[in-house]
Amino acid sequence: MTIAVPLGYRLAGVHCGIKKNPAKPDLALVVSDPPAAAAGAYTQNLVFGAPVGWDRKLTPCGGIRAVVVNSGVSNACTGERGDRDAAEMARLAAATVGGEAKQALVMSTGVIGTFLPLDKIALGVQAAFAALGQDGDSLVAAARGMMTTDTRHKLAGRSLLVRGKSIRVCGMAKGAAMIGPNMATMLCLVLTDAALSPAAAQEMLSGAVDETFNCIAVEGHMSTSDTVLFLANGAASAEQPAGDDLAALRRAVLETCTELAIAIPDDGEGVSHLVTIDVKGCRTRQEARQIAKTVAESALVKTAIAGADPNWGRIVSAAGYAGVPLDAGKISLKLNGFPLYQRGAPVTFDAPAVSQSIRGNRQTSIELWFGEGDAQCRFWTTDLTAEYVRLNADYTT
Repeated sequence: MTIAVPLGYRLAGVHCGIKKNPAKPDLALVVSDPPAAAAGAYTQNLVFGAPVGWDRKLTPCGGIRAVVVNSGVSNACTGERGDRDAAEMARLAAATVGGEAKQALVMSTGVIGTFLPLDKIALGVQAAFAALGQDGDSLVAAARGMMTTDTRHKLAGRSLLVRGKSIRVCGMAKGAAMIGPNMATMLCLVLTDAALSPAAAQEMLSGAVDETFNCIAVEGHMSTSDTVLFLANGAASAEQPAGDDLAALRRAVLETCTELAIAIPDDGEGVSHLVTIDVKGCRTRQEARQIAKTVAESALVKTAIAGADPNWGRIVSAAGYAGVPLDAGKISLKLNGFPLYQRGAPVTFDAPAVSQSIRGNRQTSIELWFGEGDAQCRFWTTDLTAEYVRLNADYTT
């Protein structure tokens, strides 16, 4: 599917020297020619990067002209200098379009505890500004500028008609490890040419993040840098959507975020399986999400999937320690559609067939039912392989 850049935005990705390999872009610049309303969602880690602090103070807001992203250095745990560097990075980006620092948002990702090479970033911002474009190549270059250990860039988008006018939604994301809800080591930027107030943009983003980026995990480690930004510049229509039109835009944003969220664990370091966990029959969605998250982050569940072992006891016991009151006699479990456990008792099943269904497919499905209500949650995670351990054991050495 071809993803179109929303009207009024220009993008670029360049190599500015943060990464050693000159073939890998390490800086992205996105400019909104009409000032945009902006919203944000951020890591809940109390140890957070300077860019998170900068963006969090500004959003939701109007008047945003630029977003600048660097990869390779996260500018986290860098003290007062890090705060100054984030502000300077914003100033450099805003200056390219004649704006003030407060009209730019920043994102950084990479190794924690390293200072930004501002001289390289300053040159990179100028190079990116000179390369800005609205075509597919510019979009891909910007998405690649966000990548760290990702094996591929991540893009998604939707188009819809609102009162006869074409509205576009486009998103780019990065993330492959240190992935845990609230949120995951990930950056994401979603753009639309619809008109929204800052409050409406924030409400729309918060709802989408809750169902997508807060429902993914690789190993459950909450990062210092997680950021999702949402810009709406009104370039396609100055009239703010309402009623069914607003609902349609909300769906487009949710679908875009869902696609990007799934792409993150699917590109997880050393991953051989993408696991979808459906928890159903709970009293509240929050309880369903807590159970799903606990199962998703269980090392024993994840290693069983890696080994194609239908060890259902690990899944059921993980649900039991999730901290959610439940009746163990009501729990039922299916793995790849095979019933393994029904209303608190084991079910006779063909273990080799279930094992082959895991081994022979990249995608694995876990469905848990609790018989307590109608609330449910879908959550995405991965298996845990020896390759994941190797990659992360050698990350800085």
